[in-house]
Amino acid sequence: MNLGFDNDQYIRLQSERIRERIAQFGGKLYLEFGGKLFDDHHASRVLPGFKPDSKLRMLKTLADRAEVVIAVNAQDIETNKLRGDLGIGYDSETLRLIDAFREAGLYVGSVVITRFGGQAAEAYKRRLEDQGVRVFRHYAIDGYPANLKLIVSDDGYGRNEYIETRRELVVVTAPGPGSGKMATCLSQLYHEHRRGVRAGYAKFETFPIWNLPLKHPVNLAYEAATADLADINMIDPYHLEAYGALAVNYNRDVEIFPVLKAIFERIQGKSPYQSPTDMGVNMAGFCITDNAACSEASRREIVRRFFSEGCAKLRGLRDEEAVGKIEILMEQAGVSPEDRAAAREANRLERETGKPAAAMELPDGTVITGKTSDLLGASSALLLNVLKVLAGIPDEIKLISKRIIEPIQRLKVESLGNRNPRLHTDEVLVALSICAADDEHAAQAIAQLPRLSGLEAHASVLLSPVDEDVFRRLGVNLTCEPKRETQQRLYYR
Repeated sequence: MNLGFDNDQYIRLQSERIRERIAQFGGKLYLEFGGKLFDDHHASRVLPGFKPDSKLRMLKTLADRAEVVIAVNAQDIETNKLRGDLGIGYDSETLRLIDAFREAGLYVGSVVITRFGGQAAEAYKRRLEDQGVRVFRHYAIDGYPANLKLIVSDDGYGRNEYIETRRELVVVTAPGPGSGKMATCLSQLYHEHRRGVRAGYAKFETFPIWNLPLKHPVNLAYEAATADLADINMIDPYHLEAYGALAVNYNRDVEIFPVLKAIFERIQGKSPYQSPTDMGVNMAGFCITDNAACSEASRREIVRRFFSEGCAKLRGLRDEEAVGKIEILMEQAGVSPEDRAAAREANRLERETGKPAAAMELPDGTVITGKTSDLLGASSALLLNVLKVLAGIPDEIKLISKRIIEPIQRLKVESLGNRNPRLHTDEVLVALSICAADDEHAAQAIAQLPRLSGLEAHASVLLSPVDEDVFRRLGVNLTCEPKRETQQRLYYR
C-alpha cells in the first residue's frame, strides 16, 4: 500500500499548533486528548504513514511544558468495563497508561476519578495512593449538562476537588470514552478562575478530520469505527454561521456546544470559541500527501469494521443497529465485504474443504491460505504458510514435525482438559521457536514475524480469543466471519 501521510510533518505542525493555543491563553491550557495515544492503529490504517505512537511522539516534543492527568469514571471501575482491543479493565488500563507515559519521559501529575462514589472507587483510590499516585475526586452533578446554574457554582464544579497541576500544558486523557475528560477540564477552568489564574481549554481529536469533505472515506471510516457510539459526522453549523466556511465535526460536539459556550461565559465572562471546530487543534488534514492512498485505505477499513461489528454482535456486545449503520457506510463508500481479498479466499477454501479456513494478503497482493487439519487449526496453518513464503522456504518443507506436535496435543487433551487438540497460534509459535534452536528453516521463519505487522487476514469462522490475541500482538489486521465453527457449542477454546 502506498504511503499517503507525512508523519514527520504531522508531529511538527501539531506541536506548533498546541504551542500557539497555549500562547493564546497566556497562562495554562487544559487539552482534552481524545482517542488513543500509544497505539492508534485505526489512524495508522486509514492514514498510511501515520505511526501508531505519533501522538505520543508529538507530546514528547512538549515534555518540559506538559503534565498528564488521567480521568477514569467510577462507574467503569464498578462494572469492570473492558478496553475492547486489549481485553483489560479500565482500572488496569489506567495503570498501564501511567507506566507508558513515565517510560516515555512524560510527567503524570495525577488521576481523577470522575462521578466518584461506591466501594470499588474508594478501594481503587487507596490502591493508587498506595503506589504513590495522587488521586482527586470529581462528583456527579444533578442535571448535567443542562443545569448551568448548579454546574457553575460551589455545589457543582466547586464541589469537585481542585487538581493541583504544575505545568502550563495539562493533557487530560482517559482509558476510554465516557470517562469525563471534558467535564474535568471545565471543572478545572472554574477552579483556576476562582484562583485568579488565566486558563484555557482546547480539544484534540484526530477524527473526524475537520478540513476534509463530510463524506470523504477517511471520515466515513471514523463513523464506522464509532458505530456502536452512534456518532454521526456533520457540517458544523456554528462554524458555518460564524465564518461562512464548511468544517466537519460530529454530533456530540455540535449538540453540546451551546452548553459549553454558556459555561465558558459563566466562568470567564465570554467564550473564546464561536464553534466546536474552533476548540480543536487537529492538524492531520494538512499532512495528507496522497489522497487516493488514504481514501483506498479507509474503504478497506470500513469493510474491516463491518466484519468486526458482526463478530461483536455474535458475542452479544453489539446490536443490529451498529452493523446496519456500517452497511450504509459501505454503500456510501462504494465497497462490499467481497472486496476484502483475504475474506474471499478464506471463504472459498472453506467451501472446498468443508472445514474452517483462513487467509492473509501480502503487500504485493498475493493471498496465502491455511486450512484445518488434524494437527493444526486454520489460523495456525496460515501462520506457518505465510512465514514460509516470506522466508522463501519451499512449501514441501515441514517447519514443525508431527513428532513434535502430537505430544503437545496429548498434553492439551489428557492433562489440560482441552476438547480441541489442534494447536493454537501461540502453541505453534512456541513449538516453532523450540525447533529454531536446531533447524535453520524454523529459525528463518521465526525471523519473519515482524513483517506480519500491518498485513490483512481473515478467518472463515470466529477464532478463539487466544488466536485473536496472537494476531493482535503481531500487528495483523484480523477479521472473522460472524459465525461459530459449530453452532452447538457457544464457548470455544
